[in-house]
Amino acid sequence: QVQLVESGGGLVQAGGSLRLSCAASGRTFSTYGMGWFRQAPGKEREFVAAISSGGGSTYYADSVKGRFTISRDNAKNTVYLQMNSLKPEDTAVYFCAVRGYSSNRYYPSGYDYWGQGTQVTVSS
Repeated sequence: QVQLVESGGGLVQAGGSLRLSCAASGRTFSTYGMGWFRQAPGKEREFVAAISSGGGSTYYADSVKGRFTISRDNAKNTVYLQMNSLKPEDTAVYFCAVRGYSSNRYYPSGYDYWGQGTQVTVSS
């Protein structure tokens, strides 16, 4: 069992930045991939970014590529999402999740554990 707690969300103006954190419980954090997803009102949960267990490989949705950066600190059991040049369309609840082994990293079904989410609101 893994517990995830996100933090760092808030209200920011367009063009601004936020850094989300996701703290994980458990001693095996360094053995699994992690992902960030987001869900806007009335929309399906969508992939944002993912990172491999060791942090050497990262993956991004086209909509955030070049603006967002995913990273992890395995010593702190934490994964981060640095969000720059934010746009109003980035407004959503952001979730971190633990990826299942050999599962598809781009779909929610590929993840086994989820945090409670943190709200990000970007004003125009």
